[in-house]
Formats: sequence, C-alpha cells, structure tokens
Amino acid sequence: MLTEYDALSSILATVRPLDTEELPLFEAGGRIVAETVTAQISLPRFDNSTMDGYAVRAVDAVAGAVLRVVGEQPAGADLSLKVDPGTAVRVYTGAPIPAGASAVVMQEDCDRQGDQVTIRESAAPGEFIRVRGGDLCEGQKIAETGARLSGPLLATLASQGKDRVRVFRQPNVAILATGSELKTPGEPLGPGEIYETNRVMLQELVRGAGGIPRLFDPVPDQEPEHLHALQDAASDDVIVIAGGVSVGERDLVKSTLKKLGCEIELWRVAVRPGKPFLFGRLKNTWVFGLPGNPVSAFVTFVLFVRPALLAMQGWRGASVTKTQAIISKSVTNRGERPHYLRGHLEAGRFTPFDNQESHALFALSRANALLRIGAGEEFKENQDVEVMLMP
Repeated sequence: MLTEYDALSSILATVRPLDTEELPLFEAGGRIVAETVTAQISLPRFDNSTMDGYAVRAVDAVAGAVLRVVGEQPAGADLSLKVDPGTAVRVYTGAPIPAGASAVVMQEDCDRQGDQVTIRESAAPGEFIRVRGGDLCEGQKIAETGARLSGPLLATLASQGKDRVRVFRQPNVAILATGSELKTPGEPLGPGEIYETNRVMLQELVRGAGGIPRLFDPVPDQEPEHLHALQDAASDDVIVIAGGVSVGERDLVKSTLKKLGCEIELWRVAVRPGKPFLFGRLKNTWVFGLPGNPVSAFVTFVLFVRPALLAMQGWRGASVTKTQAIISKSVTNRGERPHYLRGHLEAGRFTPFDNQESHALFALSRANALLRIGAGEEFKENQDVEVMLMP
C-alpha cells in the first residue's frame, strides 16, 4: 500500500488546473486568480492629509507662530491652492496637499481666529501627510496566479479601477453514496436500513474547497444502478463516491468503474481511518472513491480530495492549516498505519476523544482538529504536537 504522502503526491501530479473565466469583481470573492495583476495607479494617488487641520510649511509651523489662512481644501477635487511663506490652508482628512506645504498641523494643535491660525505644537516635515505611492507604486505586482481573492485583495484591485478579474473555474463535483441499506433523511426506515449521512457532509466539504456539488440519490448495491449513476456523474469534473470501494462482494465501485473504462491510478492507502481509498480517471473526469464509514470518508476527503480540488482551481498554498499544541493526555498507536485522531483544540491544548472508531459520527461532529500519530508512535501527556485544523 502507498503511504498517504505518496498517494497525495501521485494525485497532485495528475490533476491539472481547470480552464479560466472572467468574473465581475463583486462576484469573485474567494476565487483563485488566474492572471498576474500589476498596479496602474499609485496608492495614494496623490499626497493627502491624514488629519483635519492646516497644511503649512514645516519651517513656519513652530510653536507660537501665527499664519494667515488663505483657503480651504476639502477631500475631493484639487483646488490647486498654494502655501506660501507665512500662510496656511485649511485641509480635511483625505484632502490633496496644496503646493508648497510640507506638513499638516492637527486642528487640535492650533487656535483659529478669523483668517489667522496660531500654532501651539510645532510640526515636523512630512507630518500627517500620506505620500503618493507610499502604499503601492505603479508597476508593482498586486496579485499573481494562485492567489485567493480575499476582501482586502479585492479592495486593492478595486483601487485600480479594475471591475473584472480572471479566475480559475470551480470544479463541478458529483457526490454519490452507495449501499442498499441507505435511505435519504425524511424517508421511513425499514428493517436493516439506516439514514445516509455522507452526502450532506461531503457536500459541505466540497463547497468549503471551492467546488460546486451535485448530489445523487443513494445508489443500491446493484451493477446496473452503479453503471447508470456513474455514467451520469461522468459529465462533471470530479466524482466523489462514498462506500463500495473495499473488497466485499457487494463493493461494486471499482469493478463498475473498470467496465466504464476508468483508469485506476491508485487503490488502498496505508492510513487509518480510510485504507480503502480509490483514485482514477474516467475519460475527462477525476474519480475519488472514499470508504463508507463517515469518519473514514471525512479523513480521506481532507487528506486527498480537498488538496486536489484546490489544485484544480490553481491554488498553490497549503490545503489545511496546521498549528502547534500541547496534548492533554498520552496516546499510543500500536497499529501498522498512521492514525489521524479526532479531538478538540482549545487554548492551545488538544484533547483526543476516547471514541476513535471510524463510524463515530457524533464524536466527529464535536471535533475541530486532527492529530497524526505514526505507526508505533507515542505522544506523552503535555508533549508538544502539531495538529491539523478541520476545514
């Protein structure tokens, strides 16, 4: 079996970014940039005041100086005013700095009477002036391919007058769950039947990774139903299947995929939970087969599917956030595969749950972090560990 690292490397070496599209800036939040954007306008665009006060020559603005106010410059159109020796111009926050001025004195540091202002606090050159290009210069790179369009980045693009941006297309993801015992929530249960839980979980995980989910009804353990569902799902960019990828007689996913011409790139990974994991290519569609147990489906999605979906959108960063923590109790992995323990992270302390079974859905719902413990590895109480924040 492949290690989880080799499996992920194989997947990321296979998938490629999808095509691109151009979106209005106001609809592009959270998407991944597919172009390099450089500044065409300096920020600030012109020297301007950071305070309400008086624009002056710093050499004139000494304590006790009395200056003649020759005009008023609000924020907005530049009135082309000028500060000569012994004069001042009333300015407001964001207003263009008049010619000849080298500082702004806050209104709290002066006394105004008629057309004269008395300086109470001396001003240093450049004080309370935002200098043109002090934040961003023309020609400077703002964003490059692979950057996520956060609110601040969108605002920076807007400062350039850019109303559209090119991004990678979001993958369309078909989500299937197999098993004749599965019923959709809301339907009555018969003997031996259970409510299907993976699709709603995977739907949210797909959305969180930038994908567009399409849900299928539960697929019974019969080959014709598998063939029909997978043929329909092959019109999407990605198929994610929960259940049916193991070696039982009713685990039909692998054999059905092969009948449809799917090239199986890898099957089974040395990880717990989640050993029966499948990755392949069905014509132009990537296929991920996850275990049916919900915890196994969750862990394998986070480890393998989420990074692939992000890579399809051109994302170049980490697929999950990791942080240092102190483990609250000792744990040992006596198995032959690395184990991803579910637990709760709070105030820098990680507490693994007692119930680590792959079917333990309620315990998973209370978890907010995962801890990888290698085969034969042991962590002592209060030891420093690295945990993975759950998406």
